[in-house]
Amino acid sequence: MIFHICKKEVWAKEKDNIYFGEEEIRRYGFIRSSTEEGLKKILDRFTDPKDHIILSIDEGPIRDRIVYEEKDEEKLYPHFYEKIPASSTVKAEALNVFLFFKSKEKKIVLTDIDGTVCDYESRIAMSTKEALRKARENGHLVYMVTGRSKAENRQEIWDLGFDGMIGGNGAYIEDHGEVVFHKHLSYEECRHIVDWCEERGLGLYEESNNGLFGSKRFYEGDGAAALRSYMKGKGEDEEDKTDEEVLSILHGLVRSEDLYRNDVNKISFVLHSYEDLLAAKEEFKDLKVGSWGGKDQEALFGDVGIPTSNKADAIGLLLDHLKTNRKNTLALGDADVDIPMLQYCGIGVAMGSGSEGIKDVADYVTDDVDKDGYYKAFEHFRLI
Repeated sequence: MIFHICKKEVWAKEKDNIYFGEEEIRRYGFIRSSTEEGLKKILDRFTDPKDHIILSIDEGPIRDRIVYEEKDEEKLYPHFYEKIPASSTVKAEALNVFLFFKSKEKKIVLTDIDGTVCDYESRIAMSTKEALRKARENGHLVYMVTGRSKAENRQEIWDLGFDGMIGGNGAYIEDHGEVVFHKHLSYEECRHIVDWCEERGLGLYEESNNGLFGSKRFYEGDGAAALRSYMKGKGEDEEDKTDEEVLSILHGLVRSEDLYRNDVNKISFVLHSYEDLLAAKEEFKDLKVGSWGGKDQEALFGDVGIPTSNKADAIGLLLDHLKTNRKNTLALGDADVDIPMLQYCGIGVAMGSGSEGIKDVADYVTDDVDKDGYYKAFEHFRLI
């Protein structure tokens, strides 16, 4: 077997032709390929494997067309000076998928929580628990990557046996109990955000590793209504629940009169209109302002956090700490906020119940969160 690597757009253009290699011959005068040994020496050159396809080619029928250049004394890089019959191509797969399966190293799984590990009522399928248990028994590492702060995770989440977490959308990184990175809002930044929300009449809650702290307005005014809309957008009906029961969706939430703190990872606030979000972006230009919400990515909440925090950058810091390569990583998510994570990791998996945006960028779309989608993804990528 010999191998040829090309851009995805080249393969898309030529894959249905009788012969392959027209563009490469036009550009270089020949088609470059590699033996298995030669492939090992060049794979590290591809810094963007998601943009490439690797073709596995049966050289038997076309051996008489192979040319080795004089300088290729080890005969590692067969060249073709004429197009290759497409029928010789045994397999075509994304280079990042090839690298993931080819590597014998243990994998690093980076997983979103809400809508991925559990549904939006915090229910966890037995098959998801089994997938996580089996993967870790096989020696793979699993880290939660979430917008939640540490205190927001119910014990049932921790009992799944994660090796660590990235929280606050990248503000906090922990590996086996060791704090790898933690950057939070300063006391002054926290006070500024709280005062601004109060002046605009927006309920808020602060997300800290020590707990979630809600304002009076959030508790008595707009918090429960916004959370009802959030859950309805995720397919859950909360109309028969009291406001207190709805607020309990945010695990660890307490009402606080003292909202000026120096341990806050980020602050979420209810949006009364899209103008509130635009105003927040204008007010907090030196911080990171985002939004999250219900159906079709509707903005129900705004949030403000440190400017350097995002899931992809935090994964990079974790991998540096673990001294491993991102070709061995697999990310799972369900919402547009997870897109950078899926694009960064070696393999990106979208839940079938996820947004259309995340499905568009995923390497693989599994089943819904409540239809054993998590387990099926672990099975597909041979983690279990």
